[in-house]
Amino acid sequence: MRRWLVLLSALTVAGVALGAGSPASGGSQRDRGNFVVAGRNYFAVLCGFSHRNDDDPIVFPGVAGVSHNHTFFGNTTTNANSTPDSLRAARSTTCSTRYDTAAYWAPTLRVGGQAVEPRGATVYYIRRTSGRVQPFPFGLQMIAGDATARSAQSPQVTSWDCARSRQAATSAVPTCESGRRTSLLLVVNFPNCWNGTTLDSPNHKLHMAYSVQAACPASHPVAVPALRLVIRYPVTGGSATDLSSVGQFSAHADFVNAWNQRVLTRLVDRYLNRARR
Repeated sequence: MRRWLVLLSALTVAGVALGAGSPASGGSQRDRGNFVVAGRNYFAVLCGFSHRNDDDPIVFPGVAGVSHNHTFFGNTTTNANSTPDSLRAARSTTCSTRYDTAAYWAPTLRVGGQAVEPRGATVYYIRRTSGRVQPFPFGLQMIAGDATARSAQSPQVTSWDCARSRQAATSAVPTCESGRRTSLLLVVNFPNCWNGTTLDSPNHKLHMAYSVQAACPASHPVAVPALRLVIRYPVTGGSATDLSSVGQFSAHADFVNAWNQRVLTRLVDRYLNRARR
């Protein structure tokens, strides 16, 4: 438990340093047996590295080994055959709360062609709308970012940064200062408005949308948490760094909600909805 508190505090510093769009800083808290980082309008969990494989249960469900290599966090059983029910049943997670058995993954980072094992990921659940936020429905899955991008994506969706850096986040991989606490950060922001009817869509994005000026569009009226995935790597980055999905601009991430729904609902109400009262 002490280990989670130390790591959560360290990763909160990294996440808060990302810029104006980041949540305000908070303290490590024990939430009825769970360790979370919480502050005004957000809560976060730390999820350690779990495993790598060439599977993608959202894009290539049931077909093993046909995707580019992915790095997985959270649920330890995620593979091509995973479903929300199988993930929930596994009850095995690298996250700081045992109730977060969701699956999170991103393309594998490489330096000089060699895969890099990350230090871990901070997963933020943020309120970015003025109305009441609903928890993700069980089984919701979505992708943020573009695996086929070969030029800069919107920094509102994905960016790179250095831990404890005062420099602005960038589209290309920066070169971070070397040292004992060196960390290259990959940041992916997921959409936070849902159409309210389908748990997925043909391109795994159409059922979701980003809010604009704290409001969801009429086509996607249900406000849900704005998921922010911040992955920390023990490397300095630079030109020799790329992603398994090719190049430095193809950053993206995937999410399947397999949380204990009762606990997720309580956390959303406590940290995202209470702040608006």
